[in-house]
Amino acid sequence: MDSVFRDIRRKDRVLSCDAAWKLLERGEYGFLAMQGMNGYGYGIPLSYAMRDRSLYFHCAPSGFKLDSLDVCDRVSFCVVGRTEVMPARFTTAYESALAFGRIRRSLPEAERLEALRLLAKYSPDYRETAEKYIAGSFGRTEVLRLDIEHVTGKGKRIETK
Repeated sequence: MDSVFRDIRRKDRVLSCDAAWKLLERGEYGFLAMQGMNGYGYGIPLSYAMRDRSLYFHCAPSGFKLDSLDVCDRVSFCVVGRTEVMPARFTTAYESALAFGRIRRSLPEAERLEALRLLAKYSPDYRETAEKYIAGSFGRTEVLRLDIEHVTGKGKRIETK
């Protein structure tokens, strides 16, 4: 499958595959990019959770995003890690990971429940409250799973003097 993806042009900026996966694991949020059902690109910021080689997102059970995914389930998801703007050098130090894959909907109930529990990573001190939120909104929450097919990472590190 990797043959459909181009290599990063700037070889000096490539992050190792392992570093890209680690950035996906520790990321706080990312941007899901897809083809909108109107033919325009559509990218939205989302919180997410990761398990194995899949990312999970939650959303309302209807809307433009889901309608677009019904037309084309191929997406990319970009997470940006540490950044540092360096005005005097006219550049920015950064790290990013880009995951490509397909979105799956209509997941089994047990997987949806587990994904919502994984998303409680944002409130680790409130697990009991999270369970109440999950129970109260489970029937009106869609859970999406991005099955990752390819990951790349890119970064620019700058020596500071």
